Amino acid sequence: MNLFELLAGEDNHLALVTPEGPSLTYQQLRENVIELVSQLNSFGLQKCDRLSIAMTNGVPMAITFIAASLCGIAAPLNPKYKQEEFAFYYEDTQAKALITLSATPAAAIAAASPDMLLINAQVNADGTLNFELVKTASEPGEAPNPQLPNADDVAMILHTSGTTSRPKRVPIRHRNLIASAHNIIGAYSLTPADTTLCLMPLFHIHGLVGCLLATLASGGTLVCPNGFNALEFWKLVETYKPTWYSAAPTMHQTILARASRNVEIVQANPFRFIRSSSAPLPPIIIEQLETTLNAPVLESYSMTEASHLMTTNPLPPNVRKPGSVGYGFGVEVGIMDTEGNLLSPGSLGEVVVKAPNVIDGYENNPEANASAFVNGWFRTGDQGKIDADGYLRLTGRIKELINRGGEKISPLEVDDVLLRHPAVSEALAFAVPHKSLGEDIHAAVVLKAEVSAKELELHCSTMLADFKVPKQIHILEQLPRGATGKLQRLAMAKLLNIG
Repeated sequence: MNLFELLAGEDNHLALVTPEGPSLTYQQLRENVIELVSQLNSFGLQKCDRLSIAMTNGVPMAITFIAASLCGIAAPLNPKYKQEEFAFYYEDTQAKALITLSATPAAAIAAASPDMLLINAQVNADGTLNFELVKTASEPGEAPNPQLPNADDVAMILHTSGTTSRPKRVPIRHRNLIASAHNIIGAYSLTPADTTLCLMPLFHIHGLVGCLLATLASGGTLVCPNGFNALEFWKLVETYKPTWYSAAPTMHQTILARASRNVEIVQANPFRFIRSSSAPLPPIIIEQLETTLNAPVLESYSMTEASHLMTTNPLPPNVRKPGSVGYGFGVEVGIMDTEGNLLSPGSLGEVVVKAPNVIDGYENNPEANASAFVNGWFRTGDQGKIDADGYLRLTGRIKELINRGGEKISPLEVDDVLLRHPAVSEALAFAVPHKSLGEDIHAAVVLKAEVSAKELELHCSTMLADFKVPKQIHILEQLPRGATGKLQRLAMAKLLNIG
């Protein structure tokens, strides 16, 4: 089985919708993908070739990703990278080709090596695509013997975020993606009647699997704008009436901030559910979202190495536990100590998972594999505990926990307390070096009303033990984020030139 078999929707049912543009039915999508794979083969590309993709979000990116994964190995990249970053990823994946749209930044094309093919995706009047070979390799390869991939073949290659070390290559097989898509369908009871609004970037596992593949595998409809725009969100909701959307916490907060200006649309178009992933969603934001949008907010826990979904809070009438990330759907979850022993429920330790959607290992990285994969379990690098009902509660990335003179502090707990102050819109607690304690705790906030740092410290002292209260609170215009929107907690002390 390969990704093509996920495109199982009814022929005339809408598969992909471009706002203010043509839509594609499942029949059109299947026929176009087959045609595009044939075109890629005619350019000399075949199974095992890595095909970099640098495109903005939208239906063309979605179609290109599927076609590239069926011809060779798709390697989607953030189109906002700088030339040096593109060059690194091309070299690291040994990319044979770059597929772009006409609006692709010049940096992506300039970084391509002489032996890479350059392919331009052209959008036809009916919304389908056509690939044009713009530049051939300096040394043309042999004509391929086209073969569609099987379940064990690698469908795409992504990288870990690499915030503290060189990014690791994550090869994700067709069987991993198929298992994850079906887990998501089961977790959220997705059907052809569902319409998904795609807000996440399609160079990221959340967008590719949590939005695109899960929707297509369910036979539903994906509305795919060319990126997330808070000003357009509620207009899209009014026009396309999505039954659900999945997003990162920063997007939820932006949507929430504009909900009061769109009360009529909110009331007329209730979501069946709202999903959050990619980073922790503070409980106070969950409360505000559910109250304002009148829909269950399901926080989930996902990683690239698990082809996205690992655990999630369930749909009503099952119990949702704000502050937890639910339980495994098609995924076995455990807690492990530093020696590799599984711990009993209620114990604090490293979260480990085992499932068909988890990758077999990092590419050409035996050292990382030896530490990350233990007795069939994948070590996530997150600390947490499982309660008596099987719900997982995360306390943070192990490397992000703050060790203040032997006292371990979860920055997530401090974030949530700060966000409960009515003047705070965003908060990020982080470690700073300290001569005697080893580490101390600071926090950065973005405000939506006037308040002093001293007042925020007093607010924290009413809800936190003394050793957890930030020693200093920095008031910023915005919090620094990485390419996928993740807050840069580990880099904060350096970015603020502390210590």
